[in-house]
Amino acid sequence: MMKTKSIMFLAMFIAVSAMADRVTLKSGSFLTGKAGLVQDGALTFVADDLGEVKIKLANIVKLDVTTENVVQYNDNSTETKQLSVREGALVDDKGKTLDMANVKALNPTAETWHGSVNVAYQSSRGNTYQNSATVLANLNRRWEKDRFNANFGYFYSETGPTKESMEKSTDRWELEGQHDHFWSALLYTYVNSKFEQDDIAGLDYRFRLGAGAGFQWLDGRDFDSTGKWSFNQEVGAAWVKNSYLDQDPSADDSYATLRYAHHLKYHPKWNPGIEGFHNLEFLPQVDDWENYLMRADVGFSTKIVMNFDLLCKIEWDYNSMPSVGRKSSDIRYIVGLGYKW
Repeated sequence: MMKTKSIMFLAMFIAVSAMADRVTLKSGSFLTGKAGLVQDGALTFVADDLGEVKIKLANIVKLDVTTENVVQYNDNSTETKQLSVREGALVDDKGKTLDMANVKALNPTAETWHGSVNVAYQSSRGNTYQNSATVLANLNRRWEKDRFNANFGYFYSETGPTKESMEKSTDRWELEGQHDHFWSALLYTYVNSKFEQDDIAGLDYRFRLGAGAGFQWLDGRDFDSTGKWSFNQEVGAAWVKNSYLDQDPSADDSYATLRYAHHLKYHPKWNPGIEGFHNLEFLPQVDDWENYLMRADVGFSTKIVMNFDLLCKIEWDYNSMPSVGRKSSDIRYIVGLGYKW
């Protein structure tokens, strides 16, 4: 009985070992385990003895895998095929070498919906009574040829010398969404819309609908010396409809604008858990360049624990023709805790 069990155990061990992937390095050593993501010239390999390690393809002499792989190209199209590594290059089961300049990732993480919710709250009691709250939310997803992004923001505050005399000092909310369609790895067209309301600024509502083209200069590109960068620029046109509590007689309540925007994201090499960002949008009226809207932000988020993060940002809104008696510029400083998925 003992001999039979030993033979069965040995057979199971051999079967499991046969199914394991094996990577052979230039040094002559090898690892067994499971080959994972190949991106930015490196293989993520979960070794039986060492756990997860990253190995540069240039240091790999041979990689033998037991399953088929999903190849993601720069235009986000995918193809399933049997792959291995020979002398630092990816080759298919027919011995053909893949052009790594055209490969974005091997076995990429399946795309799904991502998003975040951040909340900031402040309360004061004593010589000054104050309540303030900010809620920011984002929802986004990337498909092979399409990308969707939506943002929601709500800002509220009230203050006064006593609890009974508190008055609203901020009451603003906004909702915007954009859909991009990629015609190549870099070039895309977009449609977007935005609705906003700000009682304190005298803005009953502003609705915007636009379309244009964008260029994705960098899409999560990893630079060895600095970290991972994403940067895109957009140009287009939009139609704006707004209503003010007391409108400037020289301002139109409906007009066409041009649109320029850019978006930057940065994950530093020394701490990939930090995401720095900067966005800018400029919309001048086509037939009256003195009337324009501008918005910019800059900030960062950093992972605290699990999927919880800390958000710090500065937002700036500028309206060259605001409601009569209101200022053109609004600046918001936001520090909030959030959850990201």
